[in-house]
Amino acid sequence: MKLARVALAKLQMAFGVAAVDTSENGRKTMRGFKIAHGKLGRQIRAARSRVLKPQAQRAALQNRVPITEAVKGREVIKRATERKHLTNILKMIAYQIESGLLNLLRPHHARVEDEGRTLIRTALQSRASIEPTDDELRLTLSQLSSPHRSEAVVALREVLNKTHARFPGSKLRMHHKVAGHPS
Repeated sequence: MKLARVALAKLQMAFGVAAVDTSENGRKTMRGFKIAHGKLGRQIRAARSRVLKPQAQRAALQNRVPITEAVKGREVIKRATERKHLTNILKMIAYQIESGLLNLLRPHHARVEDEGRTLIRTALQSRASIEPTDDELRLTLSQLSSPHRSEAVVALREVLNKTHARFPGSKLRMHHKVAGHPS
């Protein structure tokens, strides 16, 4: 699909260049221009058809499909109530943790209401290294995409390090760091 759109754009660009480069003395009417460049016009119409046909097919699809129609004779697998309940609990806990980190970040980031949760998710999904020592678990996050985001995570790191939290199930104190910033 993308290739068809690129091909169409190239053909339309060639047609436009031909229109700009043609002097009015040579072809005084658009009809004459189209006749002279008929092959290019046919190629553009064919390319448009290749682009518009899949778009029309996609538009004709239903937005929602009943599950019985989607599985077509196969057994519908339904999650056990306990599994769904556990999944919902884990999602709520993750949201509460995210909210707690957001509250810790609030004094250190001016746009926390607009981009705070995104910043936290980005930091949690970024690359990191873990280095265990005798008494610490050192977590080093990579720098984020912009300096102001990295600075906000550094401020959050300082707050988290002051809690002296221990890694669950061990005696290792967690020490957070951001690459490129002093400990």
